[in-house]
Amino acid sequence: MIEHHLELATPDGLMNTFVVYPQENAPFPVVFFYMDAPGKREELHDMARRLASVGYFVVLPNLYYRRSKDYYLKERTPEQMAIMYEHMGSLNYHTNHTDTQALLDFVDQHPQADHARIGAVGYCMSGPFVMWAAADFPQRFQSIASIHGANMVTEREDSPHRMPPKIKCESYFACAEIDHWAPPEDMEKLEQALREAGNTYQLEWFAKAEHGFVFPKRPAYLKPAAERHWEQLFNLFKRTLQ
Repeated sequence: MIEHHLELATPDGLMNTFVVYPQENAPFPVVFFYMDAPGKREELHDMARRLASVGYFVVLPNLYYRRSKDYYLKERTPEQMAIMYEHMGSLNYHTNHTDTQALLDFVDQHPQADHARIGAVGYCMSGPFVMWAAADFPQRFQSIASIHGANMVTEREDSPHRMPPKIKCESYFACAEIDHWAPPEDMEKLEQALREAGNTYQLEWFAKAEHGFVFPKRPAYLKPAAERHWEQLFNLFKRTLQ
């Protein structure tokens, strides 16, 4: 495996980014890995490595680069959670457009990346981000996955559930049974929007799983569900990118 820690230029500054891909048989299909709210950290690097190990050029940016180059949530105290929510609140549809454009510009120029085959996965807060990316750049993405995505239905005009008519690629949604960030009524609205738009999608519920169930270092980690999420991710990207 080949790994790099790079800084990608954006109009808002340098976005520090982890890139990992296999050593042989390039160019590789691309997967953009949009982080969860606790921030870019080694736990996510390991997940990116797992994706790369089966033949992908994985790009994991620090989406908080406008505020911090190295932030991640170390303790779930009220004070630390408040800082995380401030960082989380600094991201929106417009920052996501800027950051996704920078990621696309990067892979378009990288000789090891096959920029004609791009997928994306977003965790928790980034469930909306992959939908915004696919809606903003419909000709660039072959598939997206939202894993226990948060705030998928809001009152805003840019609510993720309003994006399906603009999305042309296949999508997958992993939903935790116990998740106040994505209650069943919200996901029903999202699924209705996907059906009405004629999208190719799968929305899967994970029984007894809580928000954050895929992360090995989180209290909510549920190994059987986490492994099922990997199986579904690998199937999605093999079907759409390989």
